[in-house]
Amino acid sequence: MEAEPTTAQPTEQMTEQPAKQPQQTDIFAWANNLFLYKDKLQLELFLLSKTGVMYRSRYDAALTRQLHPLFIDTILEYVITGAGQGLVVRGFEEAEDEENVLQYTQVANVEKLMSAMNWLGKDESEIETFIEEDHDLKRIKAVVARCTHPDMPQPFYIIKALSQATVLKGVGAWTINGNTFKPLDEGAALRIPADNQLLVVDDDLFVFNQSKLERLFGYNAKKNAIAEKKVRQIEANFNLSFADEQTLQGMVKESKTTINKLQKIDPTAIKQEALLDHAEELGIELMVDDDGAIIIMNPADLTKFVNLLNDDYVESNLTGLRYEIKSKKLLQPSEEA
Repeated sequence: MEAEPTTAQPTEQMTEQPAKQPQQTDIFAWANNLFLYKDKLQLELFLLSKTGVMYRSRYDAALTRQLHPLFIDTILEYVITGAGQGLVVRGFEEAEDEENVLQYTQVANVEKLMSAMNWLGKDESEIETFIEEDHDLKRIKAVVARCTHPDMPQPFYIIKALSQATVLKGVGAWTINGNTFKPLDEGAALRIPADNQLLVVDDDLFVFNQSKLERLFGYNAKKNAIAEKKVRQIEANFNLSFADEQTLQGMVKESKTTINKLQKIDPTAIKQEALLDHAEELGIELMVDDDGAIIIMNPADLTKFVNLLNDDYVESNLTGLRYEIKSKKLLQPSEEA
């Protein structure tokens, strides 16, 4: 038996109530406290694949001395030094990617990061140990260091992106010892980036490199904030129906294309009846339930609806052919006209 679609009714007037935010981590106090016992931190390394699968990684004791400089020291130096130089911590909605500003957001805002963190929480028993012959280092996109200490109530996590340039294997990969090059015959070589990228403390994600966040987890805070606002305007202006527990916000968050398209859409520029009439004229099928709500059952339905909002379907007056426009530039009338 199929679940009844849930319907989102438009409202005549909507007053947005700010959501109660969790307590933000005081990153300066955190860094000062961590500095006192950083040398006794225990680090576990995990590898995150391009398909979102987490693997446990083992490392030789000879690497232990390199872990703190690569993962811990640079972050502590940045934060503690920054505190004396006026470093400002701001949410993504308030800050730009600029000098002396550390941006942060809630971990819960980044869907793909939440999925990765679930591996290290409730799904940790299912994490396999990474074996190069079975899993291939070329398929890994990030290394995750879980940092623990007996005096810390819960761990924190440092995440660094890995690129193809940081992995060496196969023909053309050489090693040198003294004055002689030798082929890297077995396994693969990996270079861990030294720069600060992403830090997870409690419920907060601190972003030292915004491009790495977007690359690893497909999250652009500015675009997502605008998209969330546009979704609320759509819900206020249109009568929509969803299956099961789906919501418009949830479906939009899973589609980078839709998030990008919502950036310049004005959801109040057209009413539901006019949109449905336009869809019918163009032969674009939008399902409507008995209450007149537009049914959004899957991503394809969402794409058609958003494309109509963005006026992406046109019929040529010259040929009568119909097109979906991938990009367009608004022609401004000349001064004479």
